[in-house]
Amino acid sequence: MRVPQFMVGFGPTIWSRRRGETEYGVKAVPLGGYIRIVGMIPPAEHGESKRATRMRTFIAEVRGAALNDVLPTDGDRVFYAKPWWQRVIVMFAGPFHNLVLAVLFFAVTLSGIGTAVISTRLQDVPACVLPAGAATALDTNACQEPIVTAGAKVGQKCTLGTADCAVPAESPAAKAGLRPGDSIVAIGGKPIDPTRYDSWTTVTNDIRSNPGRTLALTIERNGQRREVSVTPIANTVYAQAGSTQTTTAGYLGIGPDLQFVRQPVTALPGYFGMVVTQSLDKLGQIPQRIPQLFSATFLGAKRDANGPVGVVGVGRISGEVFAQQNVPALEKLSFFLSLLASVNLVLFLFNLLPIYPLDGGHIAGALYERVRAAVASWRGRPDPGPFDIARLMPVAYVIAGLFLVMSGLLVVADIVNPIKL
Repeated sequence: MRVPQFMVGFGPTIWSRRRGETEYGVKAVPLGGYIRIVGMIPPAEHGESKRATRMRTFIAEVRGAALNDVLPTDGDRVFYAKPWWQRVIVMFAGPFHNLVLAVLFFAVTLSGIGTAVISTRLQDVPACVLPAGAATALDTNACQEPIVTAGAKVGQKCTLGTADCAVPAESPAAKAGLRPGDSIVAIGGKPIDPTRYDSWTTVTNDIRSNPGRTLALTIERNGQRREVSVTPIANTVYAQAGSTQTTTAGYLGIGPDLQFVRQPVTALPGYFGMVVTQSLDKLGQIPQRIPQLFSATFLGAKRDANGPVGVVGVGRISGEVFAQQNVPALEKLSFFLSLLASVNLVLFLFNLLPIYPLDGGHIAGALYERVRAAVASWRGRPDPGPFDIARLMPVAYVIAGLFLVMSGLLVVADIVNPIKL
């Protein structure tokens, strides 16, 4: 396929040089890059209606602009003339590059430098049970202050003697004798590596899913191991770290310690799979988080720490990390590489969405063309030819418009109400 341009950035050209048939250059806005392939949009299909409408006129103009790049000497070097599988390979190559970089950066960070891990070593063991968002949570004598224990006002201060009002109960962990510095090395007889990236997740899942059921913990204290039986109780807890949403789940009363450790190379597939799952979940949550982002930007609401963040926000958070004097240089490098890995992973996943003009939209069009040709062959009809991607241009403009609005909203939000560490 002939490529007239290979550009880093967008907007006005700052510098360029032609080598052979391709112009290589740098543009003013360093937010990505692109290559331009001739013949991305095929000629109009035979028998297409000539009746003039605003939409058909728009599509014809887009088609004409794309076909202006095609020279008589191009022959079959145009995009639409290539077999469907070659077009899929070409459109997948860009996102695949992001995937390779993500895996590489994660591997270097995880096994070469080290990364921050929520370990199963206990940093704190609260003396009593407080529901998420309790009004007394920051008080020094919170375990002696009565609170509402049930209903819509759970966690609010109250006066002893009123309905559902009581002093917080002793936490199951404190009652079982757990102490800060203990490391959980097994749960239910299943060994746990205290510094493995997913060990704390295993512990919390077992605790949250077993309210009222006794769990057998093996803990290590001062180099010696001992067996401890604990029974989680049902409590109002946060759905996830940094979230304001709550749920009812098993609660023990332990807080983990953060450690900076290296993971074995064998942990990379599982770690990468976990990150991909979390990233897909976050991408799927973006539409429902837009109202909260709008409120935080223009109505003074608190910014959701787990919500979307833009380029400005990423830069701000990075600056805060690198400005901290008590963070070792190795941990700062680990954070930087993890950030690069995450950005590349999100770009990979986002670009594969089957929406035009994303790469995934072109891939979906090529696959649809293949299926359409197979159905036509099965019915004894001629091959319908290339899928006319130009018909999706209105969709492309809508998607591009939504993306620009979303990007603009994130920039404003990151300036007026940024996410802070």
